[in-house]
Amino acid sequence: MQRQGRHMERSGSKRALDPGGSGGGGGGDDDERDPKRPRVPALASVIVEALKLDSLQKLCSSLEPILRRVVSEEVERALAKLGPAAAPARIEGRTSPKRIEGPNGSNLQLQFRSRLALPLFTGGKVEGEQGASIHVVLLDANTGHVVTSGPESFAKLDVLVLEGDFNKEKDEDWTEEEFESHIVKEREGKRPLLNGDIHVTLKEGVGTIGELIFTDNSSWIRSRKFRLGMRVSSGFCEGIRIKEAKTEAFTVKDHRGELYKKHYPPALKDDVWRLEKIGKDGAFHGKLNSNGIYTVEHFLQLLVKDQQKLRSVSCIVSLTFEL
Repeated sequence: MQRQGRHMERSGSKRALDPGGSGGGGGGDDDERDPKRPRVPALASVIVEALKLDSLQKLCSSLEPILRRVVSEEVERALAKLGPAAAPARIEGRTSPKRIEGPNGSNLQLQFRSRLALPLFTGGKVEGEQGASIHVVLLDANTGHVVTSGPESFAKLDVLVLEGDFNKEKDEDWTEEEFESHIVKEREGKRPLLNGDIHVTLKEGVGTIGELIFTDNSSWIRSRKFRLGMRVSSGFCEGIRIKEAKTEAFTVKDHRGELYKKHYPPALKDDVWRLEKIGKDGAFHGKLNSNGIYTVEHFLQLLVKDQQKLRSVSCIVSLTFEL
């Protein structure tokens, strides 16, 4: 009896120490209670974990270019703080080749879409032909299409003055450094060469120049001509090469010459000398005035009513005007 009692006490102690609690479970319960055996996950949890992993991989892929750009910008800022000692390495590392691809293999470049109204005079508004606005666009040179999306399509641009002989050899490729070496600054003691809206912000890849005025003529530089240039402002699209834009070369004359400027097209109320081939206060101008022809409207009226009389007024009519 004593041995039997001790045996029952030992059995009770084992059950008390059993983490699975009391009760005679089957073999499967023993497997579940054994902490040394790995637990098999349910199928649903495996699927959920797989979906989470796939989503994480996609998120990392989408964040990678953004993180690369942020890191690049921070490195550039750090190099800039180091001062001139780091400049040679920075310049060597960022020397622009002839072609640098943008996002998705695009070849980005700025381009003027308007021709300037010429001639230009100091103090006069810079306009497109026939008074139109001057537009600039961001193009993918590989496709010829305007880039309407992405951060590049909303970049801020600088309007600059370039030497007229920049790229005169018709080589349409240049580096960022070559472009900057041809920027024209104002003469010493003079006001800034350009006055007005010298910045343009792209909207879906298209920008429009506001009011712009030249404060000095172009006679003092080597080529005696200017070009307008456009580049991406500092702090925008860093790490991506966007080729700058330039206009055709043109002359800027002193505003005193505007007193003799022809109008294109002339208005009916303009003085008759605003027409081509009629010089202000010249012999032909005086002869037209003496016959009562003072304005463009008078000239056109006589042209329609009596061409023969108009011819007799001055020989210039038969020589230079097709009546």
